[in-house]
Amino acid sequence: MKLYIKNMVCSRCKMVVKSELEQLGLHPVSVELGEVDIQESNIDAFKPDLLNQLQSLGFDLIDNKKSQTIEKIKNLIVELVHSQNNQIKVNLSDYLAQELHQDYSSISNLFSEVEGITIEKYYINHKIEKVKELLMYDEMTLNQIADLLNYSSVQHLSNQFKKVTGLSPSYFKQLKIKKRQQIEDL
Repeated sequence: MKLYIKNMVCSRCKMVVKSELEQLGLHPVSVELGEVDIQESNIDAFKPDLLNQLQSLGFDLIDNKKSQTIEKIKNLIVELVHSQNNQIKVNLSDYLAQELHQDYSSISNLFSEVEGITIEKYYINHKIEKVKELLMYDEMTLNQIADLLNYSSVQHLSNQFKKVTGLSPSYFKQLKIKKRQQIEDL
């Protein structure tokens, strides 16, 4: 049986969810961002405890198809930006359509309708958070960050950064208090 879980955004989330499922006596076969495949075919007896445990940790079960699609889009973008460093060979719309096996315009409309933001803006917000993270580590130049995240130029990265944050990347780097957002809050 497949379970869809909201707010799974990193490898630690996968470990926590797997551990919680096992503590409840369930048997996860695979645990991916937002999706868990378990051996059990019926979880009705476990559902109240599972729901309480997941919610206490900031997760939630997703039952309807629209919400599942939204969560899949978010997880694909999070994985793309934060794990794969934006290394795709096609544009974002083709990538999402291909991964979800759906027409991009329909998933784009659904996402905008439910989330109140376009997929492109959501994607840009994640890229900017990744840039902030890399700037805070102070191990890479802006040129290297632009290359890593597939920006066409440092100028493009800088313009997008300033548009989203109101600050230039160099000014952000100088700040003593660097404000970042949690991935699940984007």
